[in-house]
Amino acid sequence: MESRAKADRAAMTAPAFRLLMTVDAVGGVWRYAMDLAQGLKRHGFHSVFAGLGPQPSPAQRAEAERVGALRWFEEPLDWMAEREAELDPLPSALARLVREERIDIVHLNLPSQAYGLAVDVPVVAASHSCVPTWFKAVRGENCPAPWDWQVKRNRSGLARADAALAPSGSHARLVEGVYGPIRNLSVAFNAALPPPGAPAARREPFVLAAGRWWDEGKNGAVLDEAAPWTAWPVHMAGALHGPNGQRMRLRHAEALGELASGQARALMARAGIFVSPSVYEPFGLAALEAALSGAPLVLADIPTYRELWDGAALFAAPRDPQSFAAAINRLAEDEGLRSRMSELAQERAQRYSPENQIDAVLAAYRAAGLRAADRLLVA
Repeated sequence: MESRAKADRAAMTAPAFRLLMTVDAVGGVWRYAMDLAQGLKRHGFHSVFAGLGPQPSPAQRAEAERVGALRWFEEPLDWMAEREAELDPLPSALARLVREERIDIVHLNLPSQAYGLAVDVPVVAASHSCVPTWFKAVRGENCPAPWDWQVKRNRSGLARADAALAPSGSHARLVEGVYGPIRNLSVAFNAALPPPGAPAARREPFVLAAGRWWDEGKNGAVLDEAAPWTAWPVHMAGALHGPNGQRMRLRHAEALGELASGQARALMARAGIFVSPSVYEPFGLAALEAALSGAPLVLADIPTYRELWDGAALFAAPRDPQSFAAAINRLAEDEGLRSRMSELAQERAQRYSPENQIDAVLAAYRAAGLRAADRLLVA
C-alpha cells in the first residue's frame, strides 16, 4: 500500500510532457523561450532547448540549465546562413534529439526549422520574424532572388507544422500575406515578467530606446536624427554591430552599448520616456517591458504597435525624425500627460501577461495534437 502511495506521489510530481524548444542567443527569442518554458514548467512540462547560431554567454547557458536542459548545434540560424545547404543537416539533428530525449512535442521558433522534419510527435512553429516579412515591412518589396530559398523553407515549414503561432494579429496577417493561408495559425501575444523592483519615485529627464540598432528594421537612424530637436537627451541601448557585419553609427544620441536584461530594465524604471522607432516589429518586447515599469511610450505608427498600444501611447510617423521629436517634446513638457500615459501603458500591459500567453500556447499545443488523456497534466 505504501509503495502504491509513493508511486502516486511520483506521478503527481513527474513532468507530464517533454518539450523540445529551439532557441538562439542573438535576439529576443532567448527571453521568449526562457520565460515561456519557466511558465510551462508549472504546468508539468520539462523543456529541452536546442540552440542554434552563435554560442550563448555563460550567463545564458546557466539560465537555460536552471529552466531545463540545453543542447547546442553547429547549424546557423536561417537568416545568418550564407548558403541554404548549411541548414540541410538540421532536420536529422532535431529528429535525433527528439528520439534521444523522448520528446512529446516540438516548439520551433523559426518556421524554416520544420522544413523536412520527420518526427511522429506534434510540431508547433512560431513566427517571431523572418527575412521575407522583414523585406516586405522594411523595404516594401519581396525577398531578393538570392534569398528565395528562405521563402521556400518557411512556407514548407509552416505547411509541415501541425499548428503555428504569431505574437500579434498584425504579424499573423503579414505572414499569411507572404506565405499564403496557414492552417491552425493562432495568436499568442508575447509576455514579460513584472519588473524586478519598484519604479523610481521620480523619473529622470531622459529618453530611452532599446534595440539591435544594426538592424535596419529597428529604424535607429530616424531616432538619432530626431535627437538634436528633443528637449531631453536620447539614450539608445543595444548593439551597433551585427553578427553578419552590419554596422550603425550614432551621431546625436548617446550610445549605451549592449546591456544585460536586468540593466536595461533598471534604466526603464528611471527613464522619463521610452521610445521605439521600429518599422518592423512583430510584437515589441522592449515596449512591453518599459510599459510594465511605468514609462510613457512613444512608438512608431506601424500596424503592430497600433494593434497593441492604441490609446495607451503617443505615435510618430515612422520615417519622420521631426514627428518623433514632437511626440517626445509633448511628453517632456507636460508632466500631467506623462503621468496619464504612464498609467495607461501600465494598464494596457496587463493584457500581455505570462498567464494569458501560456493559455494561448497550450491551446496551440492542443490544436497541434498534444493530448493529456493518458497523462496527468500538472496544473
